[in-house]
Amino acid sequence: MADKYQCLKLDNQLCFPLYAVSKEIVRKYKPFLDEIDLTYTQYIAMMVVWEEKSVSVKDMGKRLFLDSGTLTPVLKTLEKKGLIERSRSKEDERNLIVTLTSEGEKIEEKAAEIPAKMGACLDIDEKDAAELYRILHKVMNTF
Repeated sequence: MADKYQCLKLDNQLCFPLYAVSKEIVRKYKPFLDEIDLTYTQYIAMMVVWEEKSVSVKDMGKRLFLDSGTLTPVLKTLEKKGLIERSRSKEDERNLIVTLTSEGEKIEEKAAEIPAKMGACLDIDEKDAAELYRILHKVMNTF
């Protein structure tokens, strides 16, 4: 009879290496993000705004897998820093729209250097990185 507690061994968990790698990658980002005065969560929010220029909070939350309770304080901080503006949609006042400011555009230039800096921190070749990306997105798309 197989050990019924095998499933509880840390080495048998898929969630643990995902958690550990995620935590360590965010830690590696910190010095680069400190240079542009952003936390990791602020950085990924800004990535959406840099890409879209104007986006609803609802759509941003879906893209980032963040609820409004987590996203709202992040956006308030980004607005205080002058990187974004938040305003009600003219079409539907229930929707809050986030728009990139000129200050937000300025730090995009520095932020564009971060992915290459992070790539240099990771010991993974392009082929493995592409495969990992494909698998992780496949899992993400199940949620």
